[in-house]
Formats: sequence, C-alpha cells, structure tokens
Amino acid sequence: MFSERSFVLAHLLLCLGRRRPPIQIRTPRPLSPLFSSWNDTYFLRYDWPTFPLAEKREAVVETLLQDLRYGLRMLARSPEFTAIAILTLALGIGANTALFSLVNGVLLNPLAYPQSGQLVALYGKTSGLDQAPINYLNFLDWQRDTQTFSSMAIYRNQDYNFIGTGEAERLSGYMISADFFSTLGTMPVIGRTFRPDDDHPGAAPVVILGGGFWKRKFGSSLEISGKSIILNGTSYTIVGVIPAVFTFYGRNRDVYTPIGQWNDESFRDRRVDVSAHGVGRLKPGVTLSQAKADMDGIAQNLAAAYPEADKAVGITLVPMKEDIVGNVQPFLIVLLAAVGFLLLIACANVANLLLARSMGRSREFAIRAALGARQGRVIRQLLTESIVLAGLGGALGLLFAFWGTKAVLDTLSGALPRANEVSLDSRVLLFALALSLFAGIVFGLAPALKTSRVNLEEILKESGRGLSRARHRLQGVFVAVEVAMALVLLVGAGLMVRSLAALWRVNPGFNASHAITFSLSLPAAPTTNSAETRARLRQFDDKMHSIPGVQAVSVTLGSRPMIHNSSVPFWIEGQPKPANFQEMPQAMFYLVESGFRQAMGVTLERGRFITPQDDEHAPVVVVIDDVFARTYFPDENPVGKRINLAGFNVQAEIVGVAGHVKQWGLDADAKSAIEAQFDYPFMQLPEKLMPLAADAVAVVLRTEGDPTAVMSSVRRAVEEIDSREVVYNVQTMDEVVSNSFAARRLSMILLGVFAALALVLACVGIYGVISYLVGQRTHEIGVRMALGAQRWDVLRLVIGHGARMALIGVAIGMGAALGLTRLMANQLFGVSAHDPLTFAGVAMVLIMVAVAACYIPARRAMRVDPVVALRNE
Repeated sequence: MFSERSFVLAHLLLCLGRRRPPIQIRTPRPLSPLFSSWNDTYFLRYDWPTFPLAEKREAVVETLLQDLRYGLRMLARSPEFTAIAILTLALGIGANTALFSLVNGVLLNPLAYPQSGQLVALYGKTSGLDQAPINYLNFLDWQRDTQTFSSMAIYRNQDYNFIGTGEAERLSGYMISADFFSTLGTMPVIGRTFRPDDDHPGAAPVVILGGGFWKRKFGSSLEISGKSIILNGTSYTIVGVIPAVFTFYGRNRDVYTPIGQWNDESFRDRRVDVSAHGVGRLKPGVTLSQAKADMDGIAQNLAAAYPEADKAVGITLVPMKEDIVGNVQPFLIVLLAAVGFLLLIACANVANLLLARSMGRSREFAIRAALGARQGRVIRQLLTESIVLAGLGGALGLLFAFWGTKAVLDTLSGALPRANEVSLDSRVLLFALALSLFAGIVFGLAPALKTSRVNLEEILKESGRGLSRARHRLQGVFVAVEVAMALVLLVGAGLMVRSLAALWRVNPGFNASHAITFSLSLPAAPTTNSAETRARLRQFDDKMHSIPGVQAVSVTLGSRPMIHNSSVPFWIEGQPKPANFQEMPQAMFYLVESGFRQAMGVTLERGRFITPQDDEHAPVVVVIDDVFARTYFPDENPVGKRINLAGFNVQAEIVGVAGHVKQWGLDADAKSAIEAQFDYPFMQLPEKLMPLAADAVAVVLRTEGDPTAVMSSVRRAVEEIDSREVVYNVQTMDEVVSNSFAARRLSMILLGVFAALALVLACVGIYGVISYLVGQRTHEIGVRMALGAQRWDVLRLVIGHGARMALIGVAIGMGAALGLTRLMANQLFGVSAHDPLTFAGVAMVLIMVAVAACYIPARRAMRVDPVVALRNE
C-alpha cells in the first residue's frame, strides 16, 4: 500500500533516471485516469516519444475512452450535481431546438413543390393596394404576353354544398385555371388535371378531389374517375384526385373546379375584381427583376389598350415563399435570439456549478500534475466531462423540444404559416447535436482552463486558498452575465406584455361581447333569381328572431371586421368624375341588413342606420363611417349628400354617419391604405350582383348571454328551413378580436416563459455562488464574529456581495437591452422600445430576486458558531 505522496516521489525519481519500462505498483485502487489496471496491479503510464503511427492512434482512442469512462464515473458520484446540470442544459437546448424547428420549417425549408424557388405570387397593384386581387381578363392577357414565365395560373376561393349519403356539408374548394397544378408541379394520384377545353364557359362540369376528401368520403376508391357528385345543385364529373399531402398556402382543399366555367357577369368585367389571385413559374434562369420588368411592360400595354379599367393598374410579383411566410420572419428571429440568451444563461449556470465542483477536486488535479499530466491533458478530461453532460442534456432537451414544438403548433396553428411543415427533421437533429457540443465547450472551457492552472505547492500542503480569489471572481463574472441576459429577456417580455395590454385597451369600433358570426350556405339552383334569394334571406331572419335570447341578427357580405376585406371605388356627386377606376378613391363596403349595427354594437354619430324600409323598392342609401366623413366631407354635414359607387354602378344618398370599425386589426387599421367605410343595404344589391349572395352569406348575431349557447338552436332552425343548408366557420367576435393579434400573444407567452426560466436560472446561479462562498468563508466569518461583528453585519456582508454581482449584471443588461430592443420595435404597440417604466421595473425585480436568493445563505452565515468554526480550522 502506497500513499499518494509516495506516488509523487516515485514519479520524481523516475524522471531523473533514464527511460525504463513502466513501474509496477500494487495498490487497491487507481488514483486517476493516468493509471491502467490488470487484476490488482496498476501501472503508471508514460507517453514514450517513439511509438509507431498505428500504436499512437490506438493510444489516442484508448485515452479518449478512458477519459469518457472516468468522466461518467465522476458524474455518477455526484448525482445531485449531475441532475441539476443536465436539467438546466436540457431546458436551454430544448427551448433552442424547439424554436429552431419552427424557424427551419417556416423560413429555411423550401416549399413542398418541385423547383419551388421559381414560383411567384401574382397580384394587381392599384393606388390603394400593392397586393390587390387580379382581374380574370387581365390575367388572360398576362398569360398570353409574358416572356419570362413558363406558366401562370389563377385561383379563387370557392366553397360548395355537398349532399352525399349523409348530412349536407360545406366543402372547401378553389376555382382554378387549367394550368394550376402543372404550374405548381403537382401530379394527380388518379386520373388527370384540367385541360384547356375544360376551362371555358359551356364546358361540361368537371371536378378534381382533394386526397383527404377522397379518402374520407369515398374510402380511397380507385374506381372514382368518371363518377359524379352534386355540388351546389350541379352534377360534376370526377376527373382526378390530388395527393392528400398537397397543400396550398397551408391549407388542404376538398374540391377544385375550372374557373373558366364561371358564368358570373362581373367575372369578365375588367373594372371588377372578384377576389382572384395568381401564381406563376419563372422560366429557368430568369430572375425576379427580369420578370418584373417584363410584367411592367405588359401592364403599360394594357393601360394603353383599356384606359378606363387598367390605367395606373400595375402588377406585383412576390416570391411565393416570401408571400406565404409574410411578416412572421422578424417575430421568429426575435424569439430565436431570446432563446439563445436562455441557452447562454444555462451554460453560465452550469459553468458556475462546474467551477464550484472543480474547487473540491483541486487536490486530484495537483496530484495529476505531479505525476506528469500536462495542462492540456487535464483540460481534455474536464472538457470530456462537460461534453458528456451536454450530450445527456441535449438528449433530454430533444424530448422537451418535441413537447414544446407540439404545444406551440397547437396554440398557434392558425396564425403560423407553414405550421403543417414544422417537424423535428434531420436538420433539427443536427442542430441539436451541434448545440449540445457547443454548449459543452462553452460551459466547460472556462472552468477547465482555470482549474488546470494549479499551485502544486499550496495544494500538496492542503491549503489551496491561493486559487479561491481568482475563482470567486470568475464565478462573479458568470453570475453578472446571467443577470444581464436575464434582464434583456425580462425587458423584452415586459414590453410585449405592455403592448398586449395596450392592444386590449383599443376600441375595435364594435362591441365584441355577446356577438357571434358564422357562414351560411344557401343551396341555390343555377336558375335561382334575385327575388327568390331575398325571400330566403328574409325567411332566415324571421327564424333567427324567433330563437330565445337572440337580440339582433343581420345577414352580411363584403367586408367583415378582421375577417374579410372588400372595397369599391366611388366619387362624390357634384365633383368631377375621375377618368378611370384607379383614380377614384376607394372605401370598404359592408352589405348589411337593418340589424347589423345593433348586432355589432356600433355607435351612431348622426342621421340613421339602415332600416327594413331600405329594400329593393326604395331609393339606394348608404351609411358612412366617421373616417369617410372627415376625409371626404371636412367641415360639413355629409347627411343628404350623394356618392356614386362605380363597382355597383349606382348613386346612393348618405343617410347616416356611424363610428369607425377597426377593419384591418387593432394595431394595423391606421396603417392601411383604405380606411373609409360604408354600409350598403343588402336588399338593394343590384340585380347583376345578387347572384354572389345566392350561394353563401355571413351572419352576425347578438345574444343576451353566451352566444355559443344559441348555436344549437340556430342549426335546428336552419335545418327546418332547408336540410341542405349548412352552418360553418362559427366564431365569437371575442375570438375574432383575439385572433387578430395571436402572433403577438404567442410572442408574449414565449418571451415570458423564456424570461421566467432565465430569472430562475439567474436566481439559482446567485444562490449557488453565495452559498458556496459562505461555506468557503466559514472560518473568516467565525473570526469576524469572535472579534465582535454582529449577526446583522454578517447578513449585510453576504447580501451585499450578491447585490454587487446583481447590480453589475443589471448595468450591463441595461446597455444591452437598450440596443437589442430596437430589433423588436416593429412588434410593439403603444409602447416605446426604450420604455423607462419597463426598464426600471425589470431592474427592480431582478435586484429584489437577487437579494432574496442571497437571504438563505446569509441566514446560514448568521448562525455560524465562532468557537466551532475556529476549532474546525
């Protein structure tokens, strides 16, 4: 049996002599990884300078495996430390991986179409909108004249009533041009897509089924081609089935029909848009700027050929991926930066734990150094332990990431574009692996470098105090960094909370409480005329008014607040008529019945609302909003004035002024190009436009109590009118308002969660450092108390040390937050990115938390018995 000092002496003697075989020493256990074993004999190993290359490689592998085994044994000896470190890292790595999976699925992955980088979204461009709907006749000209697109397609939302073997249901669908699927590069799984001879008036009605609908209703039957289904009372022949995985702008559709078969008169009027949009595929090698120049030339030619309809009408091209993602990129980048801070805080916390732990292993490292271990060898051993910790934390973090990603998608599936494409794919797994490796190096490097520089003489004398001051400073730096980054996250979360609070205080212009909206299908036959449509709507109104608890009801089309936008050009009677539609001002229009304003809870400022007497036999009237009045009738009473509605081709008298409704959202309404609004009586809709209402309408109800409670009665009443009618897209107006800032709400929730975790980690870091320092300074505290120091002096000493670290971190964090919060300025509403109240409040919270974290160690220090402390020393 040899003591540790004997091994040191043996090593020193060996170093003085010539090279010789390793010394055999029998001992019951090894002292460090520098020893290898065979039975009960342990050999002191040396790296002799002359090894063949193969033997060197084997030695390196053996050394790495030895480091790994020893690191696992050391972690197993400290289960509490290991569990805390792994959990801390798992939170940081898991949160980062979850956010990266969102960024990867939404921003990084290409669209799920062949050569998706060539796909471009096509829009019209008017004086009011940069991304306006496109006109069908204009689209045909674009398709014919373009030199830079290999193909173009147009599409329009169109839902259908389907009556199969069960109850009637509403199917989601698109009217599409023949080139739609070929432009996207999608092939049918059965049958064919549309041909040009399908896409014109008078062609035989044909339909393509979505794969999900095909499986749900037809059991994935392979004999489906050639069969017929009834949509909106018309028989359609099934010619093909699209794969179930196919999505367009994040949605699966049930059915697709040829848009060229639509017989509506306004569809082929260049002055009218019917909410159609386009998509095109660039020719190989063509850039977006070249395509823009090409399309600008086409727009100029159309303006010259059709000055009344197309003068000042441009064409907007947007890469399809950018169009789908929209403005979510800054939101995701802010969250990714925030969660990166959380990982750094976790790394700093684990580094502090490792540094404190390594102080207890100073004697072990000194003996290694005495036995010939180089500094790099010790650093490699400590980094191995750190990387093992990070690997275990990364494995647990992947589980957290899976849960976290699922929770975010469940919460925000409707507001996050491409949510269906988010998954933990190979890129995300590689990211998690790289992140774990990065974390292991980051939190392990500083403690390893600090610990590897040992004072052999002091350690062997079992003093070791020469290291404490430098290590305590490094621990203080880690704590200050944690506090600084926690402050940045807390400030970001505080600003988002204040933004959301400001949004909730915004008056939407209507009373969302006790109001509900839904869509109603009207299974009209192709021969249904305007009188029949009006009669059916009046019958529906009567049924709704008979339901107990219903206070007001209105059928509506056109715009619906925060749901759908429709505008029409106009000019004021008595003023010169503009030369074309594009030079006319535009206003949002609401086709409403007399109960609309009561159902929505909109205020009346002057005049009157629409009444039941404003029917198809009465003169045309409108009710404008106060923005319309201020903009076009400043300093005068607009009631009694007349406006010409170009899209409706009618002249209407203004009979009232109502309050403005936040059509575009609580935070975006003032930024929109079109703010002015007016109500138009539904029953006075011109005959040529009434067919638009023959298929489906929207409804707004106001109830005495919970609006969802009356929906069962609404469905029964609808079924009594016509069993083929379907109620769908049910939303309370409170939900509509809430959904309008769903992305902001999620941003606040995630930032709040990250900030709370950061605060907890910073608190744990401060507590750990102060607790360790109290343990290290027990003798000093005993001496102070023996010399007359009071318990409150000790309390002030300990808490003061923690407060100083926190104050330094707060000062650093304030500077960082002032710079970084500017990046989220576009995400804020009603509050400045440098809001002093938020900054001051967060700083106070952090300081109070730091003091609270110091209190328990301080209480323990106050109870130190001077006699016991001095005796133990």
